Amino acid sequence: MFREIAETSFPQGLFAAYPPASCRESWESLPEAYKNLLVSEGERRLDYQFQPIYATDFMEFGRTGNRSRYEEKLFNRRTVLNALVLAECVQHQGRFMDTIINGIFQICEESAWQLPAHNTYIRDTPQFLLPDVTRPVLDLFAAETGAVTALAEYLLREELEKISPAVSVLVNHRLEERIFTPYLKEHFWWMGDGKSPVNNWTSWCTQNVLLAAFTRPLPPEIHREITEKACRSLDYFLDEYGEDGCCDEGAQYYRHAGLTLFNSMEILNQVCGRAFERLYAEPKIRNIADYIRKVHVAGPYYVNFADCSPKAGACGAREYLFGKRVGSRGLMAFAAGDYQGQTGRHQLDLEEHNLLYRVQAAFCHKEIMDFRPGEETPAPDCYFPSTGLFIARDRRFCLAVKAGDNHDSHNHNDVGSFTIYKDGSPLFIDVGVESYTKKTFSPERYEIWTMQSRYHNLPTFGGVMQEDGQEFAASCVEYELGEEKSWIQMELAGAYPENTVTSYVRRVCLEKGRGITVTDRREGGGETALSLMTWEKPEILWEDGRRDSRTCRLRLGSLGCCLVEGTAFVETEEIPVTDPRLMTAWKDRVYRTLVTFAGAQVRLEMDEEE
Repeated sequence: MFREIAETSFPQGLFAAYPPASCRESWESLPEAYKNLLVSEGERRLDYQFQPIYATDFMEFGRTGNRSRYEEKLFNRRTVLNALVLAECVQHQGRFMDTIINGIFQICEESAWQLPAHNTYIRDTPQFLLPDVTRPVLDLFAAETGAVTALAEYLLREELEKISPAVSVLVNHRLEERIFTPYLKEHFWWMGDGKSPVNNWTSWCTQNVLLAAFTRPLPPEIHREITEKACRSLDYFLDEYGEDGCCDEGAQYYRHAGLTLFNSMEILNQVCGRAFERLYAEPKIRNIADYIRKVHVAGPYYVNFADCSPKAGACGAREYLFGKRVGSRGLMAFAAGDYQGQTGRHQLDLEEHNLLYRVQAAFCHKEIMDFRPGEETPAPDCYFPSTGLFIARDRRFCLAVKAGDNHDSHNHNDVGSFTIYKDGSPLFIDVGVESYTKKTFSPERYEIWTMQSRYHNLPTFGGVMQEDGQEFAASCVEYELGEEKSWIQMELAGAYPENTVTSYVRRVCLEKGRGITVTDRREGGGETALSLMTWEKPEILWEDGRRDSRTCRLRLGSLGCCLVEGTAFVETEEIPVTDPRLMTAWKDRVYRTLVTFAGAQVRLEMDEEE
């Protein structure tokens, strides 16, 4: 798609979708209350003392595996700079300029912009303990830092020039050294080659390189070369996306995949005389845009799998604008509803360290707040063939089942697992992932409990779990999406090591207005225990009070009961949650219930009225 357009369309100017601070009419036209919030957030950081970052901070990842402490320092510098820049753009009195210059210098004086976890030149190879300043690594956050410093300098170029032209000189020097030269002279895996797989890095890095490049008057031939390379990468990225638009990294990563693709398109379209506008009519692009609405459950909850959290974050300006470009009022209404539901400072997205997103929100704020939804069509039941994700809904339940294979980007071994929400609350859950450490993206990844199939709603055979890889997959997948019922059925034996189980067929059905049944039938496999993950503590109620009855009910708080048939033994364990990332979704604990098979079949039934 992109390369074809790039062959005949050339950059005609700079990125000017959003005005610099010197364009007073534009900045003063922002809603008064919103401007006041931006200024007040800048004032909170008016005399901010930027924390030093030491070599030992960088080395901590290589020594202990901890990446969060270094990243907290790094990202904090960028979020503080963003707040100061926006406050100065609004107020335009020079009050924030000295601290802004301090921030720009602090960031430009960092020895490297890549994260320690990404400090390598070849994919999936060990990271170097310290950066080589003579050969910058262009990773996600080097590219993003380039975009942040470039946009900050663009917005305040005239104001910085009056104080000292040295600031813009420094920014341009660092961009040349750390962004443009490595981008054009080196090949990093995320750029794509048509052979090796890519992921959200491709569109995310490309978006930020484009923004850095087109906010300054580089030679035309450099702009042209960057455009051509960006278009090649974006095509590689799109080639791996299914026509159905499903993000195989989950709803949380849609923000770093689908939405960064959108902003890449926005930049290219704006600087190339709207030549890329026709891409918004492409079915695949429209499906990518609308994916986030289809995987929403209710409130803060999303269907989640892989490294995605069930609380994937609120929608805002980018989702709204993407919906507007592809003509999806449903997505516009969904994003506007999320945004309008936030209040005051929460709409400012204060933890966002990409300045572009905050500028987009500022200039889209009034339009989103004024948007009034009509009779938009609700998200339909759907099946995404590219990942095997099945979603069905009725007035009380939202059911999701993951077929596919164990080779997703940010994969968990979760083939065949299901999640169920009732009245917008989690009934059976996918836990998500803990805070990233060195172990997360290493050969020891599947030693982490959240990655393992036994901590998903899946069976274990004599302690044997699913394994990772494309060959470990569901087979014989059948499904039906209907007005009265929607169901999916699959064979799961292939997701386990060879000879673990002869057959394990799972059928999950939502009968609209009645309830959900999960029927698991096995052949072989020895002792089989089905894990059921919940947030509510299960109360086990045996039929007639007899443990040998093979039937019990699991009472899950106020959400109701799940009937369990065909079990010889049921036990529940509490799993403490202490990791900060998991705590955002599950607070302090989750539960794992083991249902041991008594025979060849276990059946779960959830009644809508229970």
